[in-house]
Amino acid sequence: MTPPAVRVLLADDHAAVRAGLRMLLEAAEGVSVVGEAADGATAVTQARALAPDVVVMDLRMPGTDGIAATREIVAAGLGDVLVLTTFDLDDLVLGALRAGAAGFLLKTADGPTLVDAVRRVAAGEGVVAPEVVRTLLGAVAAVTPPAPVPDLSGLTAREVEVLRCLGEGLSNADLARRLAISPLTAKTHVSRLLAKLGLSSRTRAALLARDAGLV
Repeated sequence: MTPPAVRVLLADDHAAVRAGLRMLLEAAEGVSVVGEAADGATAVTQARALAPDVVVMDLRMPGTDGIAATREIVAAGLGDVLVLTTFDLDDLVLGALRAGAAGFLLKTADGPTLVDAVRRVAAGEGVVAPEVVRTLLGAVAAVTPPAPVPDLSGLTAREVEVLRCLGEGLSNADLARRLAISPLTAKTHVSRLLAKLGLSSRTRAALLARDAGLV
């Protein structure tokens, strides 16, 4: 039985950007763009009406910006948010993290990378581009001291290595190659690690890895 298509809502104030994103996503099997929004307020309204699996969210939009929209969408359980960002928006990326975004991807990402990110966010895996991890950790380090680190003594050596990989922003596929395991085993390791540490996302794990001095 064919699984249902991933339902995507596009939120960006530039019509040409939305058109490009739509073209890339709808060219992929199993992905359907169900709506578009040119500002954050419309994105929230559309999310309520259309029940998307993933909202691909720009951060700089007129009126209600992407951070406020992300916060409202996540708080209301209207869908997971994949943020599109650039290198010069460190403060906004940090705000989107705090608002509950499930993924962060550079605007320069190619089509296959975008499609893969949408699918991973829809599957509950979350995704953070390695470049964004470095930007994000740098932004966090610049404005906050390291947080108290939970006791990691209960982690196995393999779990510590998985945490380090998350701190480097590795995807499950990259982690699998690094540790010479299957992608499915990598996904299982990540899920168990997040549950063991009581973390809600890979991004939170990356921050913890930074605070623990693993990266």
